[in-house]
Amino acid sequence: MDNLRAMREARYEQAQARAAQSTKSPAVPPKAPARAAEPTAPTLAAEPEDALCGHRAISGRTCTREAGHAAKSHRYS
Repeated sequence: MDNLRAMREARYEQAQARAAQSTKSPAVPPKAPARAAEPTAPTLAAEPEDALCGHRAISGRTCTREAGHAAKSHRYS
């Protein structure tokens, strides 16, 4: 039982040392992912009126709303 307690305390101290070491490293802000260019008004006007959004869900279904819809959610079918 004493050996088990000693191993647990050693692991705890190692974890504390790693945590202290990670906080000492200089903080580097994560880079923002590159965003695709937003479609402009002339591009939207060139598309047919009945064009669909086409956003794909993880399940493979596609959005049935009109292209460039203002709604935040998609409707899949």
